[in-house]
Amino acid sequence: MKTLYGLKQGAKNWYDALCRALAKLGFTRTEADHGVFLKEIGDDIIILAVHVNDCMITGSSMKHIGNFKVEMNAKYKLTDLGPAHWLLGIKITRDLTNNSICLSQEAYIESIITRFNFNDLKPTSIPINPSVPLSKSQSPSKLEDIAKMKNVPYREAVGSLMYVAMGTRPDIAFATLTVAQFSDNLGWAHWKAVKRIFRYLLGTQKLELVYGGENRGLVGYVDADGASQEHRHTISGYVFLVDGGAVLWSSKKQELVTLSTTEAEYVAATHAAKEAIWLRRLLGKLFKSVETPTTLFSDSKSAITLAHDGHYHARTKHIDIHYHFIRYIIEAGTIKLVYCPTNNMTADTLTKALPSVKAKHFANALGLCTV
Repeated sequence: MKTLYGLKQGAKNWYDALCRALAKLGFTRTEADHGVFLKEIGDDIIILAVHVNDCMITGSSMKHIGNFKVEMNAKYKLTDLGPAHWLLGIKITRDLTNNSICLSQEAYIESIITRFNFNDLKPTSIPINPSVPLSKSQSPSKLEDIAKMKNVPYREAVGSLMYVAMGTRPDIAFATLTVAQFSDNLGWAHWKAVKRIFRYLLGTQKLELVYGGENRGLVGYVDADGASQEHRHTISGYVFLVDGGAVLWSSKKQELVTLSTTEAEYVAATHAAKEAIWLRRLLGKLFKSVETPTTLFSDSKSAITLAHDGHYHARTKHIDIHYHFIRYIIEAGTIKLVYCPTNNMTADTLTKALPSVKAKHFANALGLCTV
């Protein structure tokens, strides 16, 4: 029975058929990411990444890659677009001389700036103003004011920013998280904050996420900040870098209200440790096993001590048991929690609004630069 294109079961049936076809060609699916397949041929490897019916392939042997294309074309009609230059609105630039890869969303940023008619805005150096906190008290209370704000394309603008923040611009992740909280009842102050993010992108749209140049491996940074939010939920931020460029990052509100800075940093470190395990599993499958512990930097000495110390403490006895997961990961030698001064804490930009100098410094530390 054939599957009709566009129906709910269509994508599932296509994926199952693709898995069967790739299995016959000798590919195995990685358990860390079911959209990534690999095939080992002697000392060579072929890696296939799948997004619906679009595929990207890389490997250590052009001969084996060519053979795969011929074999796959015999099963499905393929369109070979050559070396990857664009993927889901992200521009890919390879510098073989410096052994680096650059990812950029300049074209997409230009399109959303034009879409919301922000071309004439004045560029700014920071995405969110640290001296102007946003709160629900700035939301309108009168029906007439609420009605006026209904015509503002706030959710569309925030949604467009989210794709940029998740794609190649971790430097606007915290700012986008902050303005997204007021989508239900926005005020003019919130709309101005959204426009400020666009002003920042207008002045920094040429920034690219750069990987390579030198082999620095996998390293992570984790931070937490609970003093700047009116809801009193701590903001957790973590980022993992491979060869100098961010590959995974997060800026989220913690699900619980913590009672101390130590607890907030400890909870954030536990969440970061879970992501480190997943990254190690994925990278270990693609590039052989990761034997040494992954370094995770934190700027909280008390949280680091708590993670290494399994003794009873009166002030931390209330912490839920699943947040102590990080202790077992450290004992197993999977990660190494190391102190990092706040001035060098790259994840700081994911937890709070920063002044211009620090914002630029940490954007560069994330791997964002103009090539």
